[in-house]
Amino acid sequence: MNVGIIGSGTMGSGIAQVAATAGCAVKLFDLNQSALNKAKTSLEKILSRLVEKGKIDDTEKSRIQNNISYVDNLKDLSDSNLTIEAIVENLDIKKKVFSELESFVAEDCIIASNTSSLSIASIASALKKPKRCIGIHFFNPAPLMQLVEVIPAIQTSKEVLEKSVKTISDWKKIVAVAKDTPGFIVNRVARPFYGESLRIYEEGIADFATIDESLKSLGGFRMGPFELMDFIGNDVNYTVTETVFTAFYFDPRYKPAFTQKRFAEAGYLGRKSGKGYYDYDENGSIVISTDREKSHDSELAQKIFNRILVMLINEAADALFWNIASAKDIDNAMTKGVNYPKGLLAWADEKGIDWCVSKIDELYDEYHEDRYRCSPLLRKMKNQGLRFEV
Repeated sequence: MNVGIIGSGTMGSGIAQVAATAGCAVKLFDLNQSALNKAKTSLEKILSRLVEKGKIDDTEKSRIQNNISYVDNLKDLSDSNLTIEAIVENLDIKKKVFSELESFVAEDCIIASNTSSLSIASIASALKKPKRCIGIHFFNPAPLMQLVEVIPAIQTSKEVLEKSVKTISDWKKIVAVAKDTPGFIVNRVARPFYGESLRIYEEGIADFATIDESLKSLGGFRMGPFELMDFIGNDVNYTVTETVFTAFYFDPRYKPAFTQKRFAEAGYLGRKSGKGYYDYDENGSIVISTDREKSHDSELAQKIFNRILVMLINEAADALFWNIASAKDIDNAMTKGVNYPKGLLAWADEKGIDWCVSKIDELYDEYHEDRYRCSPLLRKMKNQGLRFEV
């Protein structure tokens, strides 16, 4: 298969590596020649490290490198069977690129976007044959993260969906098919992990470290929400939150937090700026401050964990209620896409549906905000004594 990748940044280069490793002939396109040179150098370093670790040998390294060519003219992608765009998250720019690309590629070439939050239907509308357009959303770093969300637009043909799912599966990735709605699965369902943590902080209930420790020690999360926001970048995470909030017609469940907005405005972006919710040294490690608060109140930690977990479960249940994806794909998305210790629907079964409804109702009774409305699916399941059984 001939694969064209548009954009040679971290994500585009990572996708190119995945496709090349799977045996595809890949052309990595970028208008910026220095960016292409940087991508080539970066791949050399990545593959050399894999050789050093014994994960691949020199023959495999050469095979992967030889499967990728670097081009600076969009016309060079004309022989592609599949193209994946991984450029800036700007709808107008993507539509312009897609429209231009369509004039060069064959009629049966699938044109895909790696967008994490933009409407696939809107992107597809730029094409004369929109049925060939689909969302294929990788997670960073693409070679390491197992999950890929595949998102058909309402215009996407069944054949294109089936081909896309098979191709990504052949690339040894786990596919989760999602409806074309804001945030798809992961960026929708994960919002409470950040948003409710920020809300707890803004209410003065606990500091960053206490909230992080509660999620890690009681929930088994690899990183706490504030550590993860610092890792992602507060500018990036805030923009995604704001985008989802706006796209959902300002649903209060996705409301951004002023704390994160101010941190982003101050340039406290996290690891990449050396300062975020924590301070970082030159190696990107958190500088442990002697005056940093850290509560050892087990009752408080449990309350924090329960509140964030039930909000996550409620969001996952609502995604299922609205047919965003299957229960299996929702749980796979969260465990394989963002490394959650358990699928949220499986977690709901473990905690008990009665527990979930009771906890979310407690929050609603306390705040009387629509943010804390219980998913109709959870309430129905409680009344009927059902489980998700993922």
